Amino acid sequence: MLRLRIQRTALPRNALILTDTPRPDCRNCDGVGGIPHDYGDPATGEYAGTDWEPCDCWTEWRMLLLPLPRLPRWLHRRGTGRDPWAPGGYSNEPPF
Repeated sequence: MLRLRIQRTALPRNALILTDTPRPDCRNCDGVGGIPHDYGDPATGEYAGTDWEPCDCWTEWRMLLLPLPRLPRWLHRRGTGRDPWAPGGYSNEPPF
């Protein structure tokens, strides 16, 4: 039985997707959807990463529902203070 939910994703572009969720009462993964396995470097024994083993209680499929619009160009330049409605990025108008 599928447990569907709507999720927002940012990669490769902003969109709403329909996806399956893990079973919350799963005894194998505790509702996380997978089991992480840490491993170490064979030479030093230090932590080297984590492998992810997906659980059988869900599937990792996604379906695109709605692509979301892109931000306007002037919003991409956040650090420059560029605002087309105010000189220098700040308004000198009173708030009322």
